[in-house]
Amino acid sequence: MRILVDMDGVLADFETAFLENWLAQHPEKSFVPIEDRQTFYIDEEYPAEFKPYLYKIFTAQYYYRNLKPIAGGREALHEMEKLGLEVIICTSPLSDYKYCVPEKYEWVEEHLGRDWVKKIVLTRDKTLVKGDFLIDDKPEISGRDTPEWEHVLYDQPYNRRVSSRKRLTWSNWQVVLL
Repeated sequence: MRILVDMDGVLADFETAFLENWLAQHPEKSFVPIEDRQTFYIDEEYPAEFKPYLYKIFTAQYYYRNLKPIAGGREALHEMEKLGLEVIICTSPLSDYKYCVPEKYEWVEEHLGRDWVKKIVLTRDKTLVKGDFLIDDKPEISGRDTPEWEHVLYDQPYNRRVSSRKRLTWSNWQVVLL
């Protein structure tokens, strides 16, 4: 069985890093607490005039490199491999990829180990990647092909309105996938 695992919002804590940076850089501006997020895209949660400030945060050098791991993710991936499952990190880079792409590789090497760098697939279209399951926090995945994988939602506040898919956290992944 092949398990595709998204990175941001599933293995790496994009949300907390964004909010910490936002509060540090723009303490005078309003913010949306993580638990109140309603949409996948952060820029949809904030006024249009804030967009340049938002993008500046997550396109900055070291943003992706410094994301903290989501608790239990590393252990779950290693356990999946011990069970004989093929695990591939399937992640989408930003269009403004200057720092994002190399930093995703650096993050994986630091938090999962050098061997995991060989298990990364970077793609803007995850429907092109073959697998049995895709664990992703994005509520809707679309692309050129009809995916072979089943989309399993990694639980986040902004995707809780979706009830039509299996949902997991790193504490219940075995119940959901096996």
